[in-house]
Amino acid sequence: MAHSQGTQMMQGMGGSMGKEMVKGSVATATVHTGGKLMKNIAKHPLLVFGLGAVAGFLVYKYRKEIISSTTKVVDAGKDFVLQQKENLEDIVAETKEESL
Repeated sequence: MAHSQGTQMMQGMGGSMGKEMVKGSVATATVHTGGKLMKNIAKHPLLVFGLGAVAGFLVYKYRKEIISSTTKVVDAGKDFVLQQKENLEDIVAETKEESL
């Protein structure tokens, strides 16, 4: 009886474990393929140069978009820091009021 309950429990868990195993094996295969690709690229300096040239071309082509998005991110970061500074000043002021 205990054996049949254990078997049923393992079969019930198998559905979710099977999906996790597939995800894990896909991730492992991706990492393995990426490793092979990097080894092949490292063996061919002309390929490395070509990839660098392509990356440089794409950065040059989309430089305005890259600069504008980077500027937006920097501005959002500055706004966040100023907002947190104001919040901290408010908390300090409240603490001083309560202590008096």
